[in-house]
Amino acid sequence: MEACMEKPEKLKGINQQTLGQRMKTYRRSPLSLILNVLVSLSALLTVLTLLFLIFYILIKGVPYLTADLFAWQYNSENVSLMPALINTVMMTALSLLIAGPLGIFAAIYLVEYAKRGNKLVAVVRVTAETLSGIPSIVYGLFGFLLFAVTLGWSYTIMGGALTLAIMILPLIMRTTEEALKSVPDSYREGSFGLGAGRLRTVFCIVLPSAVPGILAGVILAVGRIVGETAALMYTAGTVAGIPENLFGSGRTLAVHMYVLTNEGLYTNQSYATAVVLLVIVVCINAVSGFIAKKVAGKAQ
Repeated sequence: MEACMEKPEKLKGINQQTLGQRMKTYRRSPLSLILNVLVSLSALLTVLTLLFLIFYILIKGVPYLTADLFAWQYNSENVSLMPALINTVMMTALSLLIAGPLGIFAAIYLVEYAKRGNKLVAVVRVTAETLSGIPSIVYGLFGFLLFAVTLGWSYTIMGGALTLAIMILPLIMRTTEEALKSVPDSYREGSFGLGAGRLRTVFCIVLPSAVPGILAGVILAVGRIVGETAALMYTAGTVAGIPENLFGSGRTLAVHMYVLTNEGLYTNQSYATAVVLLVIVVCINAVSGFIAKKVAGKAQ
């Protein structure tokens, strides 16, 4: 009983001692106190900005979430977002299906197979960084000239998906590369020591350990796909309907919001569409985090 009473006293003494040491440090170096305040304010402002955006969208959009807004057919009376929602899912799935394997396999080659100092690696990394800095409207113009004009596809879901795949490819590749680099070399050495080959080591040891980082890149890519408008207006078009096939035109939720706001007649419905977009992004983040924890747990 006496030992249990001593522990809180000891912890209290340690906390007071730590606080005293921090105060001495701040007195000796006022710059440390200033930097600490700036960092704390930055974190607080970030959280407050996020909360403000979320509550603002919910307050403006939730009252206008009606059943007509989710009708299967779009018309000028219900201004349904359902066709745009289906087109968004199609666009996201197609873009990830094209860019995901390419970006992940390219990162595996750069980290696991390419020799250090290889000129090809340097060229690929510079190219990826350059592609990451190109504005989305330039991608849209490129996609329009290549897919709509040169190939004669006009405005299509496939053209928009290919354009977005080119946009998100550098993002997926770079995040996957950093995730693979974060895996300790002892994992690889242990696998090689047990007689596993490089291919088996990469796919059975390294990749499962890097899944959380890879999923983070995929989530960022999904966010860019869902929020993209300029590139899709040049390539996928703004038709408010579900296309019969991948070579038909259709608008995504972001383009749907832009068109409604631009017309000036359905501003409230555009806020409601923003609420749906927000819910989709939150659900994607939650599911991705759950999968990352499960895979990381199995890998350990």
